[in-house]
Amino acid sequence: MERLRARKTPQEIEYLREASERVVESMSTTFKACKPGLSKHDVAERLRREEVNRGLVFDYCLIAAGDSFNRAPSEQRLAAGDIISLDSGGNYKGYIGDLCRMGIVGEPDSELIGLLDFVDDVQLAARKPIRAGARGGDIIAIGQKLVEASPHRSYTHFMAHGMGLVSHEAPRLMTLPRLSYTGDDAERPLESGMVISIETTMNHPKRGLVKLEDTLLVTERGCEGLGDAGRGWNIASA
Repeated sequence: MERLRARKTPQEIEYLREASERVVESMSTTFKACKPGLSKHDVAERLRREEVNRGLVFDYCLIAAGDSFNRAPSEQRLAAGDIISLDSGGNYKGYIGDLCRMGIVGEPDSELIGLLDFVDDVQLAARKPIRAGARGGDIIAIGQKLVEASPHRSYTHFMAHGMGLVSHEAPRLMTLPRLSYTGDDAERPLESGMVISIETTMNHPKRGLVKLEDTLLVTERGCEGLGDAGRGWNIASA
């Protein structure tokens, strides 16, 4: 049944597109409101309100700030120069938008720009093999190869998973024992209408958590990013 559902109908795709776009719009507005002194609880609550105001059912917010890897909302206060990672799920008519974007209270320096550029390079490279008929496991192979060949390999990982009614469903493209993934779909061809999340997570030992998570619709000739805005540094304007 799960494999039958892996290929989404046009209506399901529209729901996933709306969910993804509204989550990213909510993040963009939330980043702009960030300022020194706000707690992670405050930021997560602002994101919740933004998602609800856009017609989403708020599912969760994982938020990291500064050089901490802790992604639970807390009383940790933002400071000038802090980076902020927002990873959130918002549900639209039963379908989830699950994305991650980066913000900063101030301006990113050259090192931060380079770190997010690397994460983005991995994400964009992993998109290249995606098309109907391509081997599903090639997405994983490209992402992992780039991470392993980089100076960031000891604190960075790449993964991909299907998206739909929940944030982890078929196609299952990699083996992850902790999530009971067995990579059942890695050797199968991708099909038009499948929706895949790809994510590159860097736990930089000095600068903190730098991550992008994107949602991609498989098409006959390639892929389409759903909710593809805001993938660079989102600057707080407050």
